[in-house]
Amino acid sequence: MKKMMSVLLLLCLMVSMCTAVYADDYYEVKTGDVLWKVAEKHNTSWRELAEMNKLQDPNMIYPGQKLKVDSMADSMEMTNKDKAVALLNSIENGDPTPAGYVNPNKYIQHNLGVADGLEGFGAVLGMLPEGSAKVNIVRAFEDGDFVFTQTDYNFFGPKAGFDIFRFEDGLIVEHWDNLAVTSETANPSGRTQFDGTTEVIDMDKTAENKELVESFVKTILVNGEFDKLTSFFDGDNYLQHNTQIADGLSGLGQALEAMAKQGITMEYDTVHKVLGQGNFVLVASEGKFAGEATAFYDLFRVENGKIAEHWDVIEPTLSEDKWMNNNGKF
Repeated sequence: MKKMMSVLLLLCLMVSMCTAVYADDYYEVKTGDVLWKVAEKHNTSWRELAEMNKLQDPNMIYPGQKLKVDSMADSMEMTNKDKAVALLNSIENGDPTPAGYVNPNKYIQHNLGVADGLEGFGAVLGMLPEGSAKVNIVRAFEDGDFVFTQTDYNFFGPKAGFDIFRFEDGLIVEHWDNLAVTSETANPSGRTQFDGTTEVIDMDKTAENKELVESFVKTILVNGEFDKLTSFFDGDNYLQHNTQIADGLSGLGQALEAMAKQGITMEYDTVHKVLGQGNFVLVASEGKFAGEATAFYDLFRVENGKIAEHWDVIEPTLSEDKWMNNNGKF
């Protein structure tokens, strides 16, 4: 009972903080206001306000108009990636501050087992055994309005997870994820679901690398044009972190052969998202594994124009009768 009350209090604090921060981030123009006076109240300049709000004529503001203001100085100094990382870490450390990085009026949830909004997020936290949550963010990336992360969780048990956040005006408005139970053993090549390099390089090649990986997934995994497989790799140099597959194209071939003998099929039908930063690219796809509706999240590292390393999380999609929201997995 005490634990439930504390969770409810934390949730109320999160929502109230988030609402307050969101309100402070906007100013409603009152009769007699002029832009330079509004700017002065919020420790900024009229030019910055005009640019921030895309005002064609800074002399024309009207009562009731909502202006974005720079009252979130500390928050505005943080990148979207910083905010997403802080929010995930709050699952473990209980810090309510990162709730202020979520839009309280628009938070679209695509984890089908969680209801929309901060209330849904809080309800899940309330079901966690006290002190059990652990969050180790292994990799974090930013691509435009999106942040995507790879995390080693203890969340109702050990989990490997990918999370995607979409931002609008510096606030989180949408979330997708893919989770699977963490393997207790390394794969046939001795690799885990999380190890390997984390260094982000080749920032100038982001678009090129995203195009390469998207082409690989669509050509090979969706269309099944396996005669083109070798063109995406540097020989057999391919580091694999899938729990069942060994390194190299040879390891991939052996795994596919073993699956075929067992009558297990893996089908990629639709690519929904391709996000990247530098040498890392994440692809979120929909398909079937062993005949069941499945979400595939694949993270690739590209080196010298070839796919060099791969991590993934494969999660069965909940049947619609178990959905806690109506937003769909993707």
